[in-house]
Amino acid sequence: MNIDKLAPILATIVGILACIPAAAIAPWALVLVLIGLVHGLMSPVKKHASLAMVIAAAALMPQIADNLDNIPAIGIHLNALIDNISVAIAGYAVSSLIQAIKSRVV
Repeated sequence: MNIDKLAPILATIVGILACIPAAAIAPWALVLVLIGLVHGLMSPVKKHASLAMVIAAAALMPQIADNLDNIPAIGIHLNALIDNISVAIAGYAVSSLIQAIKSRVV
């Protein structure tokens, strides 16, 4: 299993764990950012259009997820899950941006 399959699965599992109120003490946001950073370092985005899509997803997913609060009973939990996953995507976007800038400078 390569990093392109493992990192999203791990980010989803950690995102679900971060939604559990009893486990809220742990620094889940840091773990999610590290998952995204490692994924971006090991498998950076090569195409500019794909990088733009990742950046847009990292920026817009939390805003789109806020609309899920209107769903009765599970909307708040879905919002929290998508917010957590977008933290990992943001780490992936930052790491890919750093790789792209480094490749242009060097």
